[in-house]
Amino acid sequence: MAENTTESTEEFDTEAAEVEVPEGGEYTTESAPVEEYDSESLASRFGDPLPGAGTGRRKNAIARVRIVPGSGNWKINGRTLEAYFPNKVHQQEVNEPFKVLELDNRYDVIARIAGGGVSGQAGALRLGVARALNEADVENNRPTLKKAGFLTRDARAVERKKAGLKKARKGTQYSKR
Repeated sequence: MAENTTESTEEFDTEAAEVEVPEGGEYTTESAPVEEYDSESLASRFGDPLPGAGTGRRKNAIARVRIVPGSGNWKINGRTLEAYFPNKVHQQEVNEPFKVLELDNRYDVIARIAGGGVSGQAGALRLGVARALNEADVENNRPTLKKAGFLTRDARAVERKKAGLKKARKGTQYSKR
């Protein structure tokens, strides 16, 4: 059988384990000491930006993306971001990985996109940019990108048409006579 032994509290380092108890005598999570952080952003804590490359796919679109340290210029199939994606929603979707990591205007993006429609191409470009940022600095960028869901490929695609039906699931209308 094991013996119950009582140790004196003198053996423990009382200075290291000392916690300030508020005047009320209670200790709660609200009264716990709060660590102060500097106003530095994620980008300033990390080193110089490194180049990276990634491939993104969405529906039938494929985007090959390279990022290089620069001033935030976009070159998509030889055109600027605004010229290639005039819709602000698509521009915002493509920029999301940079916004989450607070790396705005620190990389130039060179991309080649083929196939699919505009929405699929925007999704493919976002995945390609996220993978390129992940490759550039895995230790610092991966957890944030993973949590935001930018490293996961959206596998949804158009369902194929079946024989005997007008579309993938739409059949012919029933006629009694």
